Amino acid sequence: MLLDGDQFGRRLTGYERTAWRFETQPTYTMSREQENLARWRAGEPPPQGYNSAWHDRVRELVSAGKSIGRVRTVRYPLTEYQRYQCDWSIPGNIAAGEDIRILDLTNIELDLPAHDFWLFDDQLIVDLNFNPDGTLLNVDQRENPDLLMYRKWRDAALAHAVPYSEWNARTR
Repeated sequence: MLLDGDQFGRRLTGYERTAWRFETQPTYTMSREQENLARWRAGEPPPQGYNSAWHDRVRELVSAGKSIGRVRTVRYPLTEYQRYQCDWSIPGNIAAGEDIRILDLTNIELDLPAHDFWLFDDQLIVDLNFNPDGTLLNVDQRENPDLLMYRKWRDAALAHAVPYSEWNARTR
């Protein structure tokens, strides 16, 4: 079932215990980020309040006793967008309470999907489908998904990923 932005937002805030994302795209092309991406390219610091809506949401979820996290896959060399995420987005997301781990797939092959997805409460799957240029094609809540496969992918990603702080200390 394809979800619009409001429907997806309700999934993202209405879960009971856990929300976990598998993040695979080398680039996410979102019109609302283009100004900040240009500022990052110019070497400017993040503007006051950068990503504050997401940070507020994460803090609310965590303070309600819920967990939220993701595994971000990378391959070297990092894309410009991945470097932007590492410089501007990921540190603030972690400070807000999100558990972000990095899975470097440069020299390993794992049985993992090539698409992004969210797993809510180990029961609800929402695939995020992107065009090759990184623009969002659709958000698809899976009906009758193979939950064991999605959980297996999550567990494999978590088993091979490292906390962002550890990865960042090794690579920067």
